Amino acid sequence: MSSRPPNFTFKLVLLGDGRVGKTSLVLRYVNNVFSEKQEATVQASYLTKRVVAGGVPITLSIWDTAGQERFHALGPIYYRDADAALLVYDITDSDTFVRVKKWVKELQQMASKDIAMAIAANKSDLVRSKKYDTQEAESYATSIGAKLFVTSAKFGTGIDEVFHEIATRLLQKKKDSTEGLLPVPPRKGIIIVDDEPEQKPPPRCCS
Repeated sequence: MSSRPPNFTFKLVLLGDGRVGKTSLVLRYVNNVFSEKQEATVQASYLTKRVVAGGVPITLSIWDTAGQERFHALGPIYYRDADAALLVYDITDSDTFVRVKKWVKELQQMASKDIAMAIAANKSDLVRSKKYDTQEAESYATSIGAKLFVTSAKFGTGIDEVFHEIATRLLQKKKDSTEGLLPVPPRKGIIIVDDEPEQKPPPRCCS
């Protein structure tokens, strides 16, 4: 009977202003549903999604946090031990992008140093009739080692891509850290000491 590959579980937290569409993104991704009248999240909600990245089964534990200012102090509870953060802003509201930058600074100070980040410019369906500029957001994402994805929870565009990118990055980090724990083959010039005891005990002196 062949052994099954390990199932990795990663914690992902969504951060961003209220009403930027964090809950709609998660519900579209996990359950493939969308509601025009999505109620505001209170504190946080939790969903899981099983995906396969690079042939490896992965479970994403997704924490959708409240964006309202009165819940801001709860943020560290959810992101302190998170493996990844998806920062969401409303592509039609530049103030929500400024808020993303504040969240990133907070993550850099208080979250894990290895946290993987991605940015979603959401609600692209609202600006399909006019051009929108993502150049600043793209260069900012690059500066923090993240990628920018233009998404629409309403139309379901860009969502699978952003979550798949996060899952793939987390899996790669896991592989890298696991390989770092494997024994390193000896370099040339290093003497290998044989642990076996000597066959003949040394003679005793002055018996």
